Amino acid sequence: MKEINTFQLVKIPEGIDASVKARAVTVKGPRGSLTKQFKHLAVDIYKIDKDTIKVEKWFGKKKELASVRTVCSHIENLFKGVIKGYQYKMRAVYAHFPISCAITEGGTLIEVRNFLGEKYIRRVRMHDGVTVENSKAQKDELIINGNSIEAVSQSAALIQQSTTVKNKDIRKFLDGLYVSEKTTVVKDE
Repeated sequence: MKEINTFQLVKIPEGIDASVKARAVTVKGPRGSLTKQFKHLAVDIYKIDKDTIKVEKWFGKKKELASVRTVCSHIENLFKGVIKGYQYKMRAVYAHFPISCAITEGGTLIEVRNFLGEKYIRRVRMHDGVTVENSKAQKDELIINGNSIEAVSQSAALIQQSTTVKNKDIRKFLDGLYVSEKTTVVKDE
């Protein structure tokens, strides 16, 4: 069963400049600009006026219609990113050997040392536009900041995956770096 037309409107917040060209959405805001391509989806994306983007799908099956809301959510994440930014906090968890995290190259590279007492240094590079820093207030905490939710969460995932425990019972060996909080850089009042 195909539905003739499905659409959803996304409101552009004030103070943000958004443009759509050939299914590439570019958003400029106070924290910088982000671009996201939707070339892989067969949907129409265009601005109907200066503060509304319309995402629509003609003659779509149920699975294809789901992509309309997905695109809208991605666009809203772009808006939130350029207004507030995304911040993930990670905590180092260890039973015996204290994990030490050294941050180099201006917050773009993190070196994880002494994980389970191993001599191997785990180096994880952040995605473009993402910075990592050691928390001042909390011991063994990392703070990952950026505008793109994909880049920030992927960087956090790479850090977490770098400290997976091999050939041990993972119910007992819980050491590693884990995401403890997901928030925004600019806090809500």
